[in-house]
Amino acid sequence: MILDIKEKDNKLYLPEKAFIRKIEKFTDFENFYRLELASGKPLGHVPGQFVQVSLLGIGEAPISISSPPSNDNLFDLCVRRVGNVTNKLHTLKEGDHIWIRGPYGRGYDYDIQEKMAGKHLLFIAGGIGYAPLRSMINMVIRNNKNYKKITILYGCKTPAERMYKAELEKIENAGENIELMETVDNPYPDWKKNVGVITTLIPKVKIEDPAEIIAAIVGPPVMYKFVILSLIKISVPKENIYMSLERRMKCGIGKCGHCQMGGIYVCQEGPVFNFGFLENKEEVF
Repeated sequence: MILDIKEKDNKLYLPEKAFIRKIEKFTDFENFYRLELASGKPLGHVPGQFVQVSLLGIGEAPISISSPPSNDNLFDLCVRRVGNVTNKLHTLKEGDHIWIRGPYGRGYDYDIQEKMAGKHLLFIAGGIGYAPLRSMINMVIRNNKNYKKITILYGCKTPAERMYKAELEKIENAGENIELMETVDNPYPDWKKNVGVITTLIPKVKIEDPAEIIAAIVGPPVMYKFVILSLIKISVPKENIYMSLERRMKCGIGKCGHCQMGGIYVCQEGPVFNFGFLENKEEVF
């Protein structure tokens, strides 16, 4: 019997081969990967989406895309070593291949991007949360004249956990309407920047009009509550706050129900959500 597999089903269910073209060790637990689709086609993602990474005989894991959209077949991932798939991925070398499904989910789509135009963009990332935000950050930086200001706040537990260090240095020295502020909880003796949780950076941001702020937040779950409270305290409108819920996803296409939270399928309706939509959903917080 010949199965009638439609093109959309191919994209949903069938993984495609991707070659590892570059690996960079960020920390003891995180690696950077630049991948190239064997098909030669672009991944076709928008910032904030994710892919399912699979290794045959081991399993599958959802990983955020950390590079901005492009017209070539290259894209970036940052992978933390936390389970069978990601542990095995950390043993692979440049030239090896993996399998990719996606991209999946709702990211910073055209409507959100239109809303951001001409505004003061405030990106707030905690730990590995910088990786999924990097896709949007790098996209807006290369078009920085389309925005009033671009502010990036990045917090880690220690300086050793910082990722994309060379890239962060370029952003810090970019000038114009781009600024980067960093903080760590536990500094080293040679750390010259801010010390404290990431909310200690928010009062340092020069804001002309809170209504002109569009905030995007990604980090550990405990971070969201305090960051959002800090933003509301300075009168940033709730509908101008976006957050990413990238936990508990399994199949990526709304079939398994593993990511369901308060009636929401994170892999389908997110991972990027508007805070105004999530505000009263207790399971999220």
